[in-house]
Amino acid sequence: MRTAYLDTLYGLAQKDKRVHALISDNGAIVYDRYRRDLPGQYLNLGISEANMIGMAAGMASCGKIPFAYTIGAFLAYRAYEFIRNDVCLQNQNVKIVGTGAGQVYSALGPTHHSTEDLGGLRALPNLTILCPASPLEVRKATAAAYEQEGPVYLRLGTNREPEIYEGDYAFQIGKSVTLREGKDITLIGTGSILKDVLDIAEMLENDGIHTRVLNIHTIKPIDKEAVIKAAEETGKIITVEDHNIVGGLGSAVEEVLAESGLNVTFGRYGLSDFSRGYGTYEIIKQHNGIGVDNIYFGAKQILE
Repeated sequence: MRTAYLDTLYGLAQKDKRVHALISDNGAIVYDRYRRDLPGQYLNLGISEANMIGMAAGMASCGKIPFAYTIGAFLAYRAYEFIRNDVCLQNQNVKIVGTGAGQVYSALGPTHHSTEDLGGLRALPNLTILCPASPLEVRKATAAAYEQEGPVYLRLGTNREPEIYEGDYAFQIGKSVTLREGKDITLIGTGSILKDVLDIAEMLENDGIHTRVLNIHTIKPIDKEAVIKAAEETGKIITVEDHNIVGGLGSAVEEVLAESGLNVTFGRYGLSDFSRGYGTYEIIKQHNGIGVDNIYFGAKQILE
């Protein structure tokens, strides 16, 4: 995902001198080409995430399009006040890019895990929130963020996510993508955990359970129409996210369902506490209740 983002940003910056890359003393090596070819559109602000957001807001007020990039946990938590007051309150055209979504920095522990970022940021007015699921979708989401006037939070994984799309498709902010059709149950996911969701759907299909898979790549504004359609046609919905179940995808879908008044069986899979344990990403997900087996057996229980 990171490479897809940087390649896309590089291309945008080559064409539009208003585009600037801001970083907070991380990932400097991966910006080598950008620094070499576009030095006037690159700023390393050091370990000062809040100042980076404040500077980005000032640049946006002068007509620039800053993309402020660092580890998501340091942006969403450490710089929250600046995101709220300098960017969202002023409705500035700042693109906030957080890498290491969820628990992907598995061995670094909960201090580096972005597992409450959506809950905090989703409450902020004017902020669009994008959670792409694959390298191709990162490219499309980055381009869409550039085109979108106003604040955008782009939530990225790292650099090892597999591609889930076999070909091109239409990406539109606020519109979900149906990755699989099915009438028995709907699995709704966001971000890089979509690969696991597709694997779970395949396991259920082998059991004779026809599973619809929705990719909600835009957490805000959420695709209410697709959620309601899935509820009406399948009657059972499970949300899957590498995030706390409070405030994230599950909460957003639950709000849509509650307001619709539909009678639907609903379950949320995500964290209910800080992430626990250390190890590979797969081990951490399983240990914290959002591994493939956890969700597969949970779906079977709901169906029963």
